[in-house]
Amino acid sequence: MTTTLAGALNAGLRKAMERDPKVVLMGEDVGRLGGVFRVTDALQKDFGERRVIDTPLAESGIIGTAFGMALRGYRPVCEIQFDGFVYPAFDQIVSQVAKIHYRTQGNVKAPLTIRIPYGGGIGAVEHHSESPEAYFAHTAGLRVVSPSTPADAYLLIQQAISCDDPVVFFEPKRRYWDRGEVDESVDLASALPMDRARVVRGGRDATLVAYGTMTATALTAAGIAATEGHDLEVIDLRSLSPIDFDAIETSVRKTGRLVVVHEAPMFAGIGAEIAARVSQRCFYQLESPVLRVAGYDIPYPPAKLEKHHLPDPDRILAAVDKALAA
Repeated sequence: MTTTLAGALNAGLRKAMERDPKVVLMGEDVGRLGGVFRVTDALQKDFGERRVIDTPLAESGIIGTAFGMALRGYRPVCEIQFDGFVYPAFDQIVSQVAKIHYRTQGNVKAPLTIRIPYGGGIGAVEHHSESPEAYFAHTAGLRVVSPSTPADAYLLIQQAISCDDPVVFFEPKRRYWDRGEVDESVDLASALPMDRARVVRGGRDATLVAYGTMTATALTAAGIAATEGHDLEVIDLRSLSPIDFDAIETSVRKTGRLVVVHEAPMFAGIGAEIAARVSQRCFYQLESPVLRVAGYDIPYPPAKLEKHHLPDPDRILAAVDKALAA
């Protein structure tokens, strides 16, 4: 089928709920309203109020309740309505959810999926356009993933729900309305594993690594570069913890150059870990330093200024030119 990224997530949630009666959705306005982005549209109507639960406005309570349900054998899927609303639940996620498997020496699992629409570019007000993924990728015990296309969203959400580890699932809200093909016949067992990156464009001159919203931006930059005679390889990370460093290393050993793109602030971001690891593993193959293109190290700006804050093809291509000139 052809659908939007939001529609693909809805279809993936529906598939997971049909497959396993222990899958339960929870969050603010996820039921009758269908979520502010309509990702859970019609699911309460079809599965009932006991499986699609409208919660109070209490993120810590949502995650705490879901954590307890996960310990009792359910597979709860929580929606945090916007990225900037996750912080009241941060203690529950990093102090309890992430540590229970290790604390119990592997005897207790927490199959909990936490959906978070994230990122900017939609003209939203304060606390509605943040990119907090590095906080969670830094926390041992959590898996962190982010789809960039409807096809990936459809499969990744099902893989996250079926995973016995807690998964923080970042949804690029600027891409919710992007349309693409989704193959509903793909079986989870034969799908690309959740922790594997995907080469979405082959190339030989330099490697662009991106995820979520920035994958499409990197592909646009690569298309422009091609008109100027530069052949760029683009890798969609998909998983931010763990990161598929083998895929990145394979590409960099071929191209000799790497530019990492994300819209979160640059300091101590996902790109910093990738730059450090690749510099260590590919030192003798690198023809230039690893470069990063990111949001600026400031609180997210007002909507009328966000286009100056977010990485765009021009900023990416400027970094590519710098890498190629080294």
